[in-house]
Amino acid sequence: MPQSLNDALAYSARWLDVIHKPQVPEEEGKQIIEESKVNFAEHFNRGWLEYRKSVTEAGDWASVEWTGSGAVFRDILGREYIDCLGGYGMMDHGWSHPDVVAAVRDQLGRTPMPSQELIDPLRGVLAKLMAQITPGDIKYSFFAASGTESIEGAIKLAKLYTKKPGFIVATKAFHGKTMGSLSMLGKSDYREPLGILYGGPVYHVPFGDAEAVERQLDICQKVGIGIAACLFEPIQGEAGAIVPPDDFWPRVRAATKQYGVLLIADEVQTGLGRTGKLWGVDHWDVVPDILSVAKSLGGGVMPVSAFCSTEEIWQVMMYPNPFIHTTTTGGGALACSAAIAAIHVTLRDKLWEQAAAKGGYLIPKLEELAAEFPQIYKGITGRGLLIGQHFHTPEIGYQVAAGLFKRGVLVAGTLTSAQTVRIEPPLVITQEQIDEVLNRLTDTLAEVSKTV
Repeated sequence: MPQSLNDALAYSARWLDVIHKPQVPEEEGKQIIEESKVNFAEHFNRGWLEYRKSVTEAGDWASVEWTGSGAVFRDILGREYIDCLGGYGMMDHGWSHPDVVAAVRDQLGRTPMPSQELIDPLRGVLAKLMAQITPGDIKYSFFAASGTESIEGAIKLAKLYTKKPGFIVATKAFHGKTMGSLSMLGKSDYREPLGILYGGPVYHVPFGDAEAVERQLDICQKVGIGIAACLFEPIQGEAGAIVPPDDFWPRVRAATKQYGVLLIADEVQTGLGRTGKLWGVDHWDVVPDILSVAKSLGGGVMPVSAFCSTEEIWQVMMYPNPFIHTTTTGGGALACSAAIAAIHVTLRDKLWEQAAAKGGYLIPKLEELAAEFPQIYKGITGRGLLIGQHFHTPEIGYQVAAGLFKRGVLVAGTLTSAQTVRIEPPLVITQEQIDEVLNRLTDTLAEVSKTV
């Protein structure tokens, strides 16, 4: 066997030993930190590593996450952090929720993956659950692993059903980074370097401007450009927890029906309770034609996503070719077991009500801090536990994020700027932890105010 393969064999064996350890000694932990920094720089993404170090100001012993429970995680040296990032919406149930972990562990002992040729029960169970909990008469679902895959599926389904090429989407929107989803993205920073993406027309309108959507639909109809769907996040996540005016979703729903256009709700980040309702669109009692969900669907334990629609629209996924859209690993038994448990916990514990109550407490407190430190804040936005802190400059945002991290609280800016820093903790965060975050944020703002 070539020496490189012998090296890989030995290296993997060593790391399997580490993986099986519940904890490591401090000196070994420091060695792992240094090794991890080298591996990220040399084999994953040097720029990503440099960015993270600048935001966290971690110094020599950078935080390498190791274990967690609820809204708290610990790094490899045992230092504790309150998680106010929540895996960008993935950790609604918290770190290592015991019910979700138990379901996955038990399924792992049975079979991790299906053959894809026979009927595997958990995929059917999860599909039925999705039909029971999604808005309106949504009945069918397809499962994949990531949010961008769910958007790709939604785009494909809309085109198959309508046989039209165009889409209307929002500026500042985020829908994923595979080629089709990226075409819909409202952030040119990620589209422009790649040049031409999706071949059909994609029109970007201001988020929350129902009149702009209506006008674009009218123009496209008059000039004969077929629009398959309008695609929007109920509340924009990466843009900084931007809540649209209350008339936006009802007017868009009415307009899409008038023009024979489908409405796609990107619930990848807002779905399953994050904003204080089970689904983001529930704030406005709107039922979309297609719904995409991911992130927290796996309970913070397994990657799983879905796009879902009605029986009428789903006919094109079944006939004449039921294999028009497939994936080898999507909807695997481990992913489905995690999602089934995650849905059960969400419903049993009414996590959306927890998000509404905790957000109802936290947002006014943040608004008080914004009023106290006007030289730092432009404002606070959001709903439930999807909250945006908007600062005057990215530099101030970096200072606040770094100051919080130094005090044991994890937050993060958006993908294009730290001018907006989200607070997006697990929905299971406790009142005591929320108050502690506010205390540490107050100390951070007092420190930052001396330099701005």
